[in-house]
Amino acid sequence: MQQSVLIIDDEKKICSLLARIIELEGFTVFQANTAKEGLKVLAAQEIHVVISDVKLPDINGIELVKQIKEMKPYAEVISLTAFGTIQDGVKAMKNGAFDYITKGDDNDKIIPLVYKAMDKAKLQFRVFELESRIQKQYDFSSILGQSKSILQAIDLARRVALTDTTVLLLGETGTGKEVFAQAIHYESPRKLKPFVALNCSGFNPDLLESELFGYKQGAFTGAHKDKKGLLQEANEGTLFLDEIGEMNLDLQAKLLRVLESQTFIKVGDTQTTKVNVRIIAATNRDLKAEAEEGRFRLDLFYRLSVFSIELPSLKERKADIPIIAKHYLKQFAAKVNKPDFTMDEQFAEHLQNHGWKGNIRELKNVIERVVILADGLVLNASLLPYEFEQGNVGGDAMKMETVEKMHIIKVLKYSQNNKTEASRLLGIGLTTLYRKLEEYQIS
Repeated sequence: MQQSVLIIDDEKKICSLLARIIELEGFTVFQANTAKEGLKVLAAQEIHVVISDVKLPDINGIELVKQIKEMKPYAEVISLTAFGTIQDGVKAMKNGAFDYITKGDDNDKIIPLVYKAMDKAKLQFRVFELESRIQKQYDFSSILGQSKSILQAIDLARRVALTDTTVLLLGETGTGKEVFAQAIHYESPRKLKPFVALNCSGFNPDLLESELFGYKQGAFTGAHKDKKGLLQEANEGTLFLDEIGEMNLDLQAKLLRVLESQTFIKVGDTQTTKVNVRIIAATNRDLKAEAEEGRFRLDLFYRLSVFSIELPSLKERKADIPIIAKHYLKQFAAKVNKPDFTMDEQFAEHLQNHGWKGNIRELKNVIERVVILADGLVLNASLLPYEFEQGNVGGDAMKMETVEKMHIIKVLKYSQNNKTEASRLLGIGLTTLYRKLEEYQIS
């Protein structure tokens, strides 16, 4: 990894002298005589350490520290101060500088300081790269599909991601609501802060309250010490509440208070706790209908649904099924150290015609099963679960041609592709069987 240093100083002699000293240590050194020049270099090069004068002709060096950290959070800044302006160096450190050095000091002092700053910058760079990979893994590029319905949902999510608005994600189970919630978080100004997910259907009401709000020592039997709730864990970040419709009315009232005032009271506490958290909620229920029937607070529904996004089911975006299937095929093949697979026409047709009540989650599970069972590189319909052979209600699944084709495939599989035995079991002539095989393009 190249270790790069940028020196920003309007005194060209000092700039050149420092550059020579630091280059002798094996570092790659860039020079700039104004803050604007320095920022251009910073944008174009991978800089790890910046040595900058606090007195620059165009931008105050103390303010420059802040701009550098915003542009390259992992870069470390060493401030150069003139005699008698040490307070400027201290101010620069408050803005994020690593340290400061007074001009006129022994130049040998700068080298150990650069090494220390470089060590810290390299560590921070690795963390930054890891965070960038995580963000890429969970941003909107991770949502697969090109159908109009999914692109519309992504467009809405992108727009609301830049705000702090509460979001309600609607859709059937398995449509990717948590994936959308993560993408909204990782493309928002809160992306470097925590993303915390809680499935409200996974806890009884008392335990859910403790998980969400935390509790004070002695609040109940077993509460031996204070515990932070997920609201505090998500402070300055995003809290994703999945299956929000499962939350009872008492907890709903407490959640409403969080949304309105960003405050709450821990279980067993008398003091309020303040947080700064964005709420994204999700449900597969019709919350408005639930509210009208008294099973969900209407005021909470309106507060949650400031910005609602309806996620389409897989049957509404059938054109995306091959795209998603190929993605998971590649993912699971790599997981079990198998080469890339291809789908034969019949396999792909079965995927397209299936009802997918479990949506993307069901498709993912089916693909994982197929990869485990596959011996060859070409996937055929025999690897699919039994219900695929039975057809699906609706579409072409109940047509006579489809049923006949499915039955012939099943008998061929049973007879181990012995055509004579298959024709006998089917009660048709061998010539008729071959005609059917050609008609239905069964290999």
